[in-house]
Parts: sequence; C-alpha cells; structure tokens
Amino acid sequence: MAGPDTRAAIIDGKAFAAGLVERVAAASARLEATHGLKPGLAVVIVGEDPASQIYVRNKGETTARAGMRSDTHRLADTISQAELLALVGTLNADAGIHGILVQLPLPAQIDSSAVLGAIDPDKDVDGFHVVNAGRLAVGLPGLVPCTPLGSTMLLKHQLGDLSGLNAVIVGRSNIVGKPMAQLLLAENCTVTIAHSRSRDLPALCRAADILVAAVGRPEMIRGDWIKPGATVIDVGINRVPSADPVKAAEGRTRVVGDVAFAEAVTVAGAITPVPGGVGPMTIACLLANTYNAACRAAGIEPERLDA
Repeated sequence: MAGPDTRAAIIDGKAFAAGLVERVAAASARLEATHGLKPGLAVVIVGEDPASQIYVRNKGETTARAGMRSDTHRLADTISQAELLALVGTLNADAGIHGILVQLPLPAQIDSSAVLGAIDPDKDVDGFHVVNAGRLAVGLPGLVPCTPLGSTMLLKHQLGDLSGLNAVIVGRSNIVGKPMAQLLLAENCTVTIAHSRSRDLPALCRAADILVAAVGRPEMIRGDWIKPGATVIDVGINRVPSADPVKAAEGRTRVVGDVAFAEAVTVAGAITPVPGGVGPMTIACLLANTYNAACRAAGIEPERLDA
C-alpha cells in the first residue's frame, strides 16, 4: 500500500504491449508456417487529420513488425458515404483481410454509425459493432474493444485473480466504459459504472479496489478520491497547456490523464501513467484481435496471448 513515504507501483503498459506484440508475431508466424495463413489488417483513413495520420502510420508499422499483412487505404475527405461503404464491402469480401478498422473521426457527410455497422462483425477488430457488443454482454466469443481489453490484461498481470474485487469505472461510453464493465464482470468483480449524473462521485471512487478513469476530463480524479492501496487504470489522454509558462505561451502542450497522477501515486497501490500506460496497449490488442479473427475465420483455435 502506498503512503506518505511510498509511491504506487507503476504499471508499465509500454513494456507489456511490446511483449504482447512479440507474442502475436510469434503466434502469427506459427499460423503461417503450419496453415499457410497470414493475418491481414486493413486500415481506412479519410482526410488529413494529423493525429489520425500519425496513429495510422504507427498501426501500419507495428502490424508489419508483427509479420502481418498491412493494408492502408487513404481517402480524400470529399469521399461520399456510398463510396466508403463500397470499400468496406470489398474488404469484407477479401479473404486475405481478417481485420478492418475505419479510423475516426469521419467527415460530416458520412454517418459513422452506418459505416461501422457495415463492417463484417467477424472482421470488426475495433469491437464496436453491435453484434460484438452483444456477444460480450452475454459471454460469447467475439472481438472486444482494444482499450478495455488492454486495461483488463494489465489488471490481471498486476493483480492476478480479480474475483471479488470492487471495481468502479468512471465513464459510460460504448468504446471504454460499458465494455470495461462487461470484462470485469466476467472476471467476477463487483462493478459500478459512475458518470456525470452520479451522486457523490468521490465517495464512489473511494470504495474501489480497482478504479478505471475513462471520462475524458484532465486530472478530474483527485488523490483523495482514491482508496489507499487501490489499483488505478487511467484511460484518459488529454492535451493541456505546458506546465512551463514560456512553453505554454508558445502554445505548447503536454499530455495528462483523467487522474491527478502526482496526487494519486502517493495513495494508490499501483497506477498506469499517462503516457506509457493504457495507450500502448491499444495497438497491441488490435493486432491480437486480428490474429484471433484470422484463426476463427479458418476454424483454428487461437493461441493464448495474454500470458
């Protein structure tokens, strides 16, 4: 337990993610050597958003490093919804592509829900399709959203058996909050989802053995909201002005999480940093989902990757 003279254990998501990518690469190599099957991931990006371009480039490089087929489709932001849906249909029909990811956000003329809903659920490696959400909810095998999947892997690596632990998730999005709750329920946690309408949010957080912050508000969760010795998973990635006044005046920023890290690290038992915690797990889990999707498409039992 952390206290005034101690600091929480830092959960190194970057190192765990690197190990996961290595395991995916080894499993994919064995899959290709044994069955002649090379997992394939197609990423579709529309427009020139700089952050999305960097993210997509990183995905492509990591996919190739894992020995997978990596296809990137870069489209102009003037593309019509019908044209984008046609591309999704082509990728659905491509037997060499096992995972399809459409990078968000999409331009205003395109209905994101319609595009995401058009992806074959068995190739939906983001895990956003309503079919995969339903599979997760009822405990059937499916593709799980990468951020909560990675967060759960980190928790199990840090704590081992999660049975009986009290988990509080701050945030109820379809991308993180809700699937995180389903995954922790499957690990036999007692789960509370808190949100903007919750009464006495600090008291709810203080009851948590596991606290997952996924609300998108910089440093909202304060140190005195955390139960001493709790494990904190900070999903937030928020850009705020630099702490250096000169740099801030130049418009430079820094990245912080949803948790006030400097306060929390003196109270929590373990905590993910931002950056370097949950973030690196997202791409690693994307590759794990692609590998699993390739195996399932061929009727092959996938190897365990989370060990």
